[in-house]
Amino acid sequence: MLGKGQALGNEGYNAYMGPLTAGSSELQDQAFQGIGSLTLPTDQMGVGGYQPQQFTGDVAQQYMNPYLQASLNPQLEEARRQSQISQMNNASRMAKAGSFGGSRQAVFDAENQAALQRNMAGITGKGYADAYAQALGQFNTEQERGMTAQDRINAYGTAGIQGLSEMGAVQRGIESEGIAADRAQFEEERDFPYKQVQYMQSLLQGLPVAAQSYTYAQPSTGSEIASTAGGISSIYDKIAGIFGSDSSEGTS
Repeated sequence: MLGKGQALGNEGYNAYMGPLTAGSSELQDQAFQGIGSLTLPTDQMGVGGYQPQQFTGDVAQQYMNPYLQASLNPQLEEARRQSQISQMNNASRMAKAGSFGGSRQAVFDAENQAALQRNMAGITGKGYADAYAQALGQFNTEQERGMTAQDRINAYGTAGIQGLSEMGAVQRGIESEGIAADRAQFEEERDFPYKQVQYMQSLLQGLPVAAQSYTYAQPSTGSEIASTAGGISSIYDKIAGIFGSDSSEGTS
């Protein structure tokens, strides 16, 4: 038994050469690479992005001008054309009646011009009111679109940042696991010689070793070191002697 114990005690450290941790998987590596390549719109988030505007007079004019040009001007031109047609009809009737160029024609022309002015004023007033309503509606629509787009940018950027944080935590966990495994392996290799000494000492437990008396004196530093070294050497000599006798008995 002691011979077998000696053989085991003399064996060196048998290190494990395989991987200590699983590391990251292929899918995790793809996820790390994918989220790391995302371009986050951080410069467009918050105050750096959409800025709401006020519907001032200048802003209203910018929105109204296209509507006025497209809707109001054609109505005014049509009113003038109809007034000219009415004036020509009046002149024709005056000529047939023999009063062309007289005071009666002047009255008709004046009434025709007054009607034209009233018609154009009505068209203009309604046109500007409609243009303002259209401008305000278009302005509000664009403001809502801008706010919606900004909300989406903020949500996308926040989700991207959160994803980076979570993936970073996963990477940190994998790295920490590797560090812990490496440290445990290092401590195991470091403590192996001490465990071997404890194992050799355990072989002596229960053996009939004769008691000896010693006289203790306060040693000097040098003698203390020598005594400690000698004590350790004595333990190994005893173990070797026991192993030797055990081996010789087994042989005989």
